[in-house]
Amino acid sequence: MSIYAGQKIALLTQHGKEQVIAPVLEPALGCTIEHVSGFDTDQLGTFTRDIPRPGTQREAARRKARMGMSLSGLPLGMASEGSFVPDPYTGMFPWNIELLVLIDDSLGIEVVGMAEGTGHSAHVDARDWQSVESFATAQDFPQHQLVMRPQSQDDPRVRKGIADWAGLRSGFDACMAQSDNQQVFVETDLRAFANPDRMALIRQAAVDLQHRLASLCPACDAPGYWVTERQPGLPCSVCCLPTSSYRSEVWTCVHCQHKSVQKRTDITVADPKHCAYCNR
Repeated sequence: MSIYAGQKIALLTQHGKEQVIAPVLEPALGCTIEHVSGFDTDQLGTFTRDIPRPGTQREAARRKARMGMSLSGLPLGMASEGSFVPDPYTGMFPWNIELLVLIDDSLGIEVVGMAEGTGHSAHVDARDWQSVESFATAQDFPQHQLVMRPQSQDDPRVRKGIADWAGLRSGFDACMAQSDNQQVFVETDLRAFANPDRMALIRQAAVDLQHRLASLCPACDAPGYWVTERQPGLPCSVCCLPTSSYRSEVWTCVHCQHKSVQKRTDITVADPKHCAYCNR
């Protein structure tokens, strides 16, 4: 049984994230996810750039979790934070990283679940309705909502929450009337409730957090015992020299800092494509 069975965990969100987090964690942990409102989380940073996010992604999630704990008076809190970066393979496509942070003040620990994958993020500079219509169709609108503003991506006159074709058309007409350069900037809405692809990754982050919380330290039984380092050096299957493929994993406790090194068991030798000697 989880140490969180019967306990309440505060979750501060105004974008509906409890809808994908609670169904994963409540049955797995036996806890209750307490949805906390009463604070505008957009004040901590927005994807539309009108309010910059200070600090790192993890720091932002931590701030939200702490705020939820303060508002609810609970010693347990969690929050998620997303970011969009170029993909790690080609650098050409949007990549979505989702973090879900759990803070447990009774144990003095912080455990982070993560998920990442292709992000649903795009934009267009449109000069006519046909361009907007084509972009919206390509972006799976209205399932994925859109954001619009006149002139450029930096114009402060932003229109959010565009969720139907009538609203898209009226928003375009209004922005075009405000635009000095006869151009309207349209982009995907990256808020969780407006972006189903983000919601799917947030759910995956909750699953990852569930697995981490189920992994207990062999020294102190605290949850969150997980891999913190992979040590390279698995021998090449051709020349037997060490490669960049990992040969062992370092597991670390977030509570007592106990560490153990576990040898890799799925394979014993590495593909020569990972061998510096074979690829001279």
